[in-house]
Amino acid sequence: MKISFLIHNAYGIGGTITTTFNLAGALAERHEVEIVSALRHRENPNLRPDPRIRLRPLVDLREEKEHPLHLRPATVYPESEYRYGQYSELTDQRIAEYLRTTDADVVVGTRPGLNVHLALQAPARTVRVAQEHLTLDNHHPRLRRVLRRAYPRLDALTTVTHADAAAYRKKMRLPGVRVEALPNSVPDPSLPPADGNARVVVAAGRLVQVKRYDLLIEAFAAVAAERPDWQLRIYGKGEEHDRLRRLIDELGLYDNVFLMGAAIPMEAEWVKGSIAAATSNFEPFGMTIVEAMRLGLPVVSTDCPHGPAEIIADGEDGRLVPVGDRDALSAALLALVRDDDKRRRMGRAALENSQRYAPGPVVAQAEELFADLVAARSAGRPASPPGGVNRLLVNHGYAAKDAVHTVLGTVVRSVRTGRKEER
Repeated sequence: MKISFLIHNAYGIGGTITTTFNLAGALAERHEVEIVSALRHRENPNLRPDPRIRLRPLVDLREEKEHPLHLRPATVYPESEYRYGQYSELTDQRIAEYLRTTDADVVVGTRPGLNVHLALQAPARTVRVAQEHLTLDNHHPRLRRVLRRAYPRLDALTTVTHADAAAYRKKMRLPGVRVEALPNSVPDPSLPPADGNARVVVAAGRLVQVKRYDLLIEAFAAVAAERPDWQLRIYGKGEEHDRLRRLIDELGLYDNVFLMGAAIPMEAEWVKGSIAAATSNFEPFGMTIVEAMRLGLPVVSTDCPHGPAEIIADGEDGRLVPVGDRDALSAALLALVRDDDKRRRMGRAALENSQRYAPGPVVAQAEELFADLVAARSAGRPASPPGGVNRLLVNHGYAAKDAVHTVLGTVVRSVRTGRKEER
């Protein structure tokens, strides 16, 4: 098969880029694979793709940022999508041209706005697969309305958790569209796993508010007070850096908590620790959780929707604590800090249990899905049987709620605009 991945910007840093490169690289062992990047802003990507993969951009911002068409707003890419401001009439045209001329058997979109392009513009000969790396409930009601109109034209929709797949089946009307959970994979580590002896807790990810590193730092204060020889190392960069730096100073943790900056890859940093921490309010999957577990670290995580609870077996290979509960987070960390045997035992369990996220099982599932979809397209049959009447009635109920939210949002925006004009 020829498989093409359509991604926002393959030259940046982020979980979707990492997982796309991982899956594409594994598939390239047996298939022709390309990654098509809607945008490009630098000469070389931060992550190095497998040399067998063709990487090509559609709009090069180094040369085309001031292109007349790029100064005009996009009309296909949905306005309610988070990245809308980075898209334009130029990206609309380039994406449409790519889809019109592709010879790929399967095209995989990797974010909602690109999935809309895929659903509306891909040729009938091409299997259209939309990946959702966020969750349905996290999308704005206006975006969900757009997706309800576009997504029925897909062949398949994959989510990173079973919980989100269930939400799409329950809340969206997608007759004939195959909805499956396809988790992210993490390559086999090249380093030996952590031995559990280091007095270091490791966290990694973008320094943004939803990750709640402030909560982690506050919770770690209790650890440092009891075990001052322990450290917390936070890897990543982002808008919260300065605020977190001030918090560390205010709590007097400058000898225990360190903002390490971004590390690519993270593998060598995980093995320097013996516990990993993830404290998000929201996590559609939890790539860093799997990365840490695959290197033998038990993970203390908030039980946020949807990913952590599907990855961590609470009390066996990690701990799940309520979202936003600083005291519970401190207690879970201290329980592992105090008990060397438990920490090492849970680390070994994490190493074993995380094998299900190795490339082999995940790629095999993806290959089977793509092959089934290609066969269904060739035979002229739908990818999935249509849903029943009762499910359609449920879906209509959720669609109606989103419609109400959209109308109310429009009214509020109109009122605010009117008040500004009056002033």
